[in-house]
Amino acid sequence: MVQDLDGETEKLRTSVPLAQLELLGVPAWTVTRHAEARRLLVDPRLVKDLDAWGLWRSGEVTHAWPLIGMIDAGRSMFTVDGEEHRRLRTKTSQALTPRRLEAIRPDIEKFTDELLDALAEQGRDGVVDLKAVFAQPLPMKVVGLLMGVDEALHPMLTRQYKAFFSMLTPQEDRLALLAELDVFYAELVREKTAHPTDDLTSGLILAEEGGEPLTEEEVVGNLKAMVAAGHETTIGLILNAVRALLAHPDQLRLVLDGEIPWETVIEETLRWDTPTTHLLMRFATEDIQVGDQVIAEGEGVVISYRAIGRDTAHHGDDAGAFDITRPTPIRHMTFGHGPHICPGAALSRVEAGIALPALFGRFPRLKLAIEDDEIRKLPVMTQNDMEAFPVLLHG
Repeated sequence: MVQDLDGETEKLRTSVPLAQLELLGVPAWTVTRHAEARRLLVDPRLVKDLDAWGLWRSGEVTHAWPLIGMIDAGRSMFTVDGEEHRRLRTKTSQALTPRRLEAIRPDIEKFTDELLDALAEQGRDGVVDLKAVFAQPLPMKVVGLLMGVDEALHPMLTRQYKAFFSMLTPQEDRLALLAELDVFYAELVREKTAHPTDDLTSGLILAEEGGEPLTEEEVVGNLKAMVAAGHETTIGLILNAVRALLAHPDQLRLVLDGEIPWETVIEETLRWDTPTTHLLMRFATEDIQVGDQVIAEGEGVVISYRAIGRDTAHHGDDAGAFDITRPTPIRHMTFGHGPHICPGAALSRVEAGIALPALFGRFPRLKLAIEDDEIRKLPVMTQNDMEAFPVLLHG
């Protein structure tokens, strides 16, 4: 698994707008530039229907391929297009409202304070892992609260999703844990159907606008995918922002002095060091011309968000630099574009907007306990995640 993520990103960024890559032995196209990605993300000829993939139809790709679970993930708004996607997304939007997000803000602040207390205790005498103690449990606590999942089950979910994303997990085990997650979410949906409460799961079940109500399979699919996307994305956002600020102490001082808002830090981090490196996958229903290249009918397309975030044609010649003092607004597509834009984007921003100032407010002398280039990435194809983030709280 590639450890030189910056090198991989630079290679993609400086290639043609539509490049060829290999995903664990499977060929695909990848979009590496902002303008082309923006067009293709709203092109109706690119769909999420697995049956549109030529390699799947021919049997060359099967469930033995380690990444198939990220594509064949059950029926949800993440795996359908057109009217069906609008129907499923409408239900989710009804459940994940700004009102609900604002209502849980005090809970996020409480979780943050509790985890910072734990961080202080574990880091009292030396090095502590910021990821394990703070950045990883926070979004799981939040998404667990939203779904109405007992906190005692959060460690189990964390382990399951970590194993699912890891390329070190044998495919037989990955398929088994996906089946276990299906059972877990199905039982949760049945419980909330019988005893609804004010949570996301009940909201998905009870949402009435936008056509037919969701089936159990559709609610399970939406929940399963939203936890995977929302939890992992927020871990990456928090850690990547901390890493960038520690590597740029002059910029950190501007933030701590109140000269630059935390919202700017979050948006620059999302652009420069995207939580998602590559988004899998869409399939061409007919030939699509992209510059001098052609995506043939049946071929798969990956969106390489980290390369897109550093596109000099869109973000300027210094796109490869982290700079919260940029004079122009940061217009990135890290959460997608068009009808499939991530529905959890607002939640990730809220969590990071609470977690980051609280962390540096409590520990303004926070520093890495190792050299930056010693940080190791997890063996994950799609997420920009770290094995650990060891820090010293008081410099």
